[in-house]
Amino acid sequence: MDDAALIRPQVAALKPYTPGTTVSQAKKAYGLSTFVKLSSNENPLGTSPRALEAIRTLRDLHIYVDDDHAELRERLAAPHDLEARHVLVGHGSNDVVRTLFTTLIAPGDEVVLADPTFSLFAKDTLLFAGLPVKVPLRDGVHDLDAMLNAVTPKTKLVVVVDPNNPTSTRVEPEAFDRFARALPEHVVLMVDQAYREYMPAGSVEAAAYVARRPATIVLRTMSKIYGFASLRFGYALGDAQLLAFAERVRVPFGVSRPAAVAALAALDDRAFLERSLATNEAGKAMLFPVFDRLGLHAYPTAANFVALRVPAGARDPYEEMLRRGVVTRSGTALGMSGRLRITIGTPEENAILVAALESLVAAAA
Repeated sequence: MDDAALIRPQVAALKPYTPGTTVSQAKKAYGLSTFVKLSSNENPLGTSPRALEAIRTLRDLHIYVDDDHAELRERLAAPHDLEARHVLVGHGSNDVVRTLFTTLIAPGDEVVLADPTFSLFAKDTLLFAGLPVKVPLRDGVHDLDAMLNAVTPKTKLVVVVDPNNPTSTRVEPEAFDRFARALPEHVVLMVDQAYREYMPAGSVEAAAYVARRPATIVLRTMSKIYGFASLRFGYALGDAQLLAFAERVRVPFGVSRPAAVAALAALDDRAFLERSLATNEAGKAMLFPVFDRLGLHAYPTAANFVALRVPAGARDPYEEMLRRGVVTRSGTALGMSGRLRITIGTPEENAILVAALESLVAAAA
């Protein structure tokens, strides 16, 4: 019997997610003893110390967690003048997205999104037999006017990733406000702000639209600035009635007790947040003049990574950077051929990156 005949066509048509190269894989493949990993937009300072200390105190992991997470949801809602009923939690924001798409997307529904953007949205659309409607970026930024023009009576959902992954760019607040106001009421507006803490002052605060526009959902994560990439915790802020339906399909006990306890503690770790932001700002101040000097274009970043155009003469920039001891993310795999996505690291990591880029540019000349 052919097992493939048992598989849903939507699943059979998908490709597995391909993560970036790990340090251990790079060491094995290239024979170098040390590598700088700048491929996954992790916090180079690690995890919130308060979160780590909270995890160390746990002694009751044999007990099922309180799956309501009322205190945590109240804390996440409060800064935005919302209530716990406006918060949906999950095992990372990817889990939250899957829950929401399970709730919302029916066969034939259209989902309007930018191209390129975070790949999970198109993938989950296809998984539920929806139709991704991809709108090309304009100069690396969401073309909100074109996205609005792409909305039809079949559109169920419009996704805005701000800052956008993989290009690191943000949308302007005035343009976003016009866009949100112009969207038909029947269309759900989903805004992925995984990197919101890194954004400069005056950027879009999508959570403010939850109260203004009922069919609005904002995705947030603690994987990035709080350093929970392996621990996993994400959440959505949104219309309470809509999220109540999502609760019906949310996987029970999807948020582990360590993740929930660590998340509560991290919310009080202002010192770590400020240190992380300062490190990122210092990295941008160091790197962008170097990019200019080397003639390498990078979009203005509103996140903790850059989308860097590589020298035209470079044979395989991703591989060449690996040979120089730096793990980046291939832009080709992310839909932006000719670029690398590179995390902004510590001063020491950034110095190694600069040396590798200088060598790459010289070799391509």
